[in-house]
Amino acid sequence: MLDSSAIDLVRHAAHGDPFGVLGVHQLPGDGLWLRCFLPGATVVLVQNAAGRLLHPGLVKRHADGFFEGRFDDKLTRADLADYRLQVTWHDGQRSVIDDPYRFPPLLGEMDVWLMAEGTHLRPYEVLGATQRELLGVQGTAFAVWAPNATRVSVVGDFNFWDGRCHPMRLRRECGVWELFIPGVGAGTAYKYEILGREGQLLPQKADPFALQAELRPATASIVSALPPLLPPSPERQRANALDAPMSVYEVHLGSWRRKPEEGNRWLSWDELADTLVPYAADMGFTHLELLPVSEHPFDGSWGYQPVGLFAPTARFGPAAGFRRFVDRCHEQGIGVLLDWVPAHFPSDAHGLTHFDGTPLYEHADPREGFHQDWSTLIYNFGRTEVRNFLVGNALFWLERYGIDGLRVDAVASMLYRDYSRKAGEWVPNVHGGRENLEAISFLQRMNEVVGVERPQAVTLAEESTAFPAVSRPVYAGGLGFHYKWNMGWMHDTLQYIQRDPLYRRYHHGEITFSMVYAFNENFVLPISHDEVVHGKGSMLAKMPGDRWQQFANLRAYYGFMFAHPGKKLLFMGCEFAQGREWNHDQSLDWHLLEDPAHEGMRRLVRDLNHLYRATKALYQRDFTPDGFEWIDHNDAERSVISFLRRGSDAGSIIVVVCNFTPTLHHGYRLGVPHAGVYRERINTDSTHYGGSNVGSPFGEITAQPHAWHGRPHCIEVALPPLATVIFEWRAG
Repeated sequence: MLDSSAIDLVRHAAHGDPFGVLGVHQLPGDGLWLRCFLPGATVVLVQNAAGRLLHPGLVKRHADGFFEGRFDDKLTRADLADYRLQVTWHDGQRSVIDDPYRFPPLLGEMDVWLMAEGTHLRPYEVLGATQRELLGVQGTAFAVWAPNATRVSVVGDFNFWDGRCHPMRLRRECGVWELFIPGVGAGTAYKYEILGREGQLLPQKADPFALQAELRPATASIVSALPPLLPPSPERQRANALDAPMSVYEVHLGSWRRKPEEGNRWLSWDELADTLVPYAADMGFTHLELLPVSEHPFDGSWGYQPVGLFAPTARFGPAAGFRRFVDRCHEQGIGVLLDWVPAHFPSDAHGLTHFDGTPLYEHADPREGFHQDWSTLIYNFGRTEVRNFLVGNALFWLERYGIDGLRVDAVASMLYRDYSRKAGEWVPNVHGGRENLEAISFLQRMNEVVGVERPQAVTLAEESTAFPAVSRPVYAGGLGFHYKWNMGWMHDTLQYIQRDPLYRRYHHGEITFSMVYAFNENFVLPISHDEVVHGKGSMLAKMPGDRWQQFANLRAYYGFMFAHPGKKLLFMGCEFAQGREWNHDQSLDWHLLEDPAHEGMRRLVRDLNHLYRATKALYQRDFTPDGFEWIDHNDAERSVISFLRRGSDAGSIIVVVCNFTPTLHHGYRLGVPHAGVYRERINTDSTHYGGSNVGSPFGEITAQPHAWHGRPHCIEVALPPLATVIFEWRAG
């Protein structure tokens, strides 16, 4: 019989090897014994799957519920292979249960080896809570990485959150704890109860690999089915190609639209699919970019402080609804980009912080592991298991939900060890420099894996420094991203457009400087959520002048943006010139569309999108100098710029002219490369958009054979005030 000290360890949930005690064991010279720990049980019998009694009643060794008993010598291990426990509980109820401690190890040899090496491309297939059948029994396999723990238990509704009931087996080769619990199925809430290295009881932890979670303020993980693997899509690969149009509608799902008549509630995944998706499609956007949808405890973080990287947030319903939402986007021809946050994570007690009692996912040294700006923790990118966790998460969204791309948040904070730190508050790299070599290696690894395993997907970097080759291949020394947000363009042009037009002549370089470096990277032009919060005002509020001029300025700016080389991104509400700053707790001000000026802005953005997508010259050569040519960038006195855009075929030519003053210019002459007709395609001053309707009276201008701006032909246009006009060339 088991000695009392071992029993005490089991009943206090302090035994480091529960499988060494519980279940069936062959004792030397003493036959087969069975031990179980069932708090609340009064009688335990043993039967097989067919109901035949194998043991008439185990001995209750301790009042807390520790039972053991010896089997008849006639019984063999084969006879006990499918045993069940027939239990009478303290309230007199009876049940037949499967014993978790009769099941074999869960992780295969290859999985153990890959986990130990930190090279398992899809660790989410091994770790977390996986519904499966084992030895003919339905249940859930739990597995969690906690190498420095002395004990890990699964707790949940099924065991009254009692950490004594289901302690796990440690696979020492890779530091993973595992346990198959029969009868646990989809919808079950659970966490991990962990004893640290010194035997200290930690706060209960959510599963890092959970596929679903409770709605805040509850923090438990929920057993959920792994979405099936989606096959590659040549159609999505073409839509995400560098020479394809990309106009992104950035959305915070919790505030795009709400139900004020129902307590200001969020829309569900299916309601968003029914409303947001057709709206974006009608507006002509090619992609939706969603602010982080990974589970997060604090609404005010907008998702940028995620705890459950593998769980779509419960705010909008069960995880399966998100899969339906993405499917609906693809049915409408819209790609889905996710904001992805590997730069930091919050210090909430139920999350990754000191997960097994040690700084497992984060750095131990706060000079490396703590973000002063956000009071969050920084992943230890030098630890192979942490890199594997993050790379696997990237693949998870791309392969299991069909996500078209990941916009990686706060890349600059990852690249530099001294990011937002004073002297003495950061640790140099091994060469004494400020670059975070481990983070750089991680980003390169992530981009390489995505490129090989999911070539239809793209990655985008929010990177605000001059770090070189962000969107160049790893083999060429780059970070491997497909795109980089052009924060310089955003900063300079917004600074320019906010100036009084009277003084723009003195700051002309702010609107033209972006072309000095436009082809150093594959750029996205972002007007993102960051530009309309924290006292910065809405896009409309940034504009100078009276109300008419504010709208005209913004229309001219949007026209310039859509004609400028680079993919486009516009935050929700900006398309109809919302007047107030974005508030994540409120719906957008959709009632403003009853105002002709706001509706005119929406029409303009819609028409710009549709023109952009239909006109190869506006997107095919975004990243090569042969797709752009200045006509005149020196007319600072009148604050006018003009340029050409070219597509891949010789006949694809667009002429763009922007007037950033409220002065009307009749007979403004532009040099053009060819004879023929130049048809007005967009005039942001059209009355259709709320403008004064100055422009070409018949919508077409025939080129004159007079050399101008170094070109053999020219056109003369009526240049509207505070407007962008786009012409398309047609021969003959």
